[in-house]
Amino acid sequence: MSLPRPALSTEVEAAWRFLQLNWLVCAAITAVLALSLLVTGFSLALPGVAVAIGYTGIYGGFAHANAASPKRRDPQVMFVLAALAQIALIAAVMTPLTYVAAAPNLPLQDANLLAIDRALGLDWAAYVRYVNAHPVLAAWLGYGYNMIRWQVFAVPVVLAAKGLYRRIAEFLFAFGLALIATTIISALVPAIGVYQQIGLDPASLPNIEAGAYLEQLRDLPPTRDGTPRHLDLLGLAGIVTFPSFHAASAVLYSWALWSARRMRPIVVVANGALLLGTPIVGGHYFIDIFAGVAVAVVAIAASRRVGRMVARRHAGFAAAAMPAVPAEWYQQLESILARRTAGVDDGDVVGIDAAPAAIPAAVPAEWYRQLESILARGAAGVDDGDVVGIDAAPTR
Repeated sequence: MSLPRPALSTEVEAAWRFLQLNWLVCAAITAVLALSLLVTGFSLALPGVAVAIGYTGIYGGFAHANAASPKRRDPQVMFVLAALAQIALIAAVMTPLTYVAAAPNLPLQDANLLAIDRALGLDWAAYVRYVNAHPVLAAWLGYGYNMIRWQVFAVPVVLAAKGLYRRIAEFLFAFGLALIATTIISALVPAIGVYQQIGLDPASLPNIEAGAYLEQLRDLPPTRDGTPRHLDLLGLAGIVTFPSFHAASAVLYSWALWSARRMRPIVVVANGALLLGTPIVGGHYFIDIFAGVAVAVVAIAASRRVGRMVARRHAGFAAAAMPAVPAEWYQQLESILARRTAGVDDGDVVGIDAAPAAIPAAVPAEWYRQLESILARGAAGVDDGDVVGIDAAPTR
């Protein structure tokens, strides 16, 4: 759906269009799951399905109802609720797909992954024993590993509070793309985990909580053998070793939240612990971490590219509806932007709130809001990057 221009800036409207595009991605992976259930013999327990549908429907429904309301429309409400709905749907669909992807029972690659680690000079056993010898560090890494569950919901809330709506849409696209990629690659490069490969029992390490690895050890072998075919969404853990989606998530969260300057110390601490804890708690090889980081980088690049395409396409539609504006207007606004960036107090200099009397009739109020948003973001130190601004203004 398109939003009425008088209510939202061009930037927010373009971000909303991008977020709607993400629904198409969600629909595509849902269709893949449905087809997989038909042809593989897997099935899903109804209670988990009902919870997923209810959560997604309620949050998504309220988001779009708010977007459609001419009186209550609020970008923060729209984007946070829609983002939470999409996150829930992506997780509910992709988690059982990791089990479907493991079912072909291709040869395990644990020996090769361990060999790569050793070729890189990385001693996993020495690392885990060092962590086990330092209980405080072990506890911190355990907490960090579990931060994957909370940050994914914190990202849209924090970004919406900062008005970074396009980054929300980009994050959701990158998050889904990274999860799809790790699931597909894990099917081609299946592995159980490093503990069993080196013959180390996690129970012999009293300060190490390897719960995620143990869940993998519980679910992956029987899934490969064809034993479990009835899956309960409320009890699935996801079975991906290479590449590590935890490592990919740490990069995605850091990138998404980096624009919120006050969050940066928390981002570094939380995601540093997430990365360092992934080999320990998840039983991942070091090469799993490197591969997960690479997947995240590619997903981010693809998401930003799609975001630019959506913004430019939307700007083209907006430009076609805009009346002609004198070149002097843009020159004046560019001067104001340059002065603000340089820290110059414009004082009573004519600005967008005191536009020349002969021009306002030719310039819709929407443009004032957009330019005020650009000025505010610049004052907050936010890099607009490719966000449509005065340099991309209609020329006709």
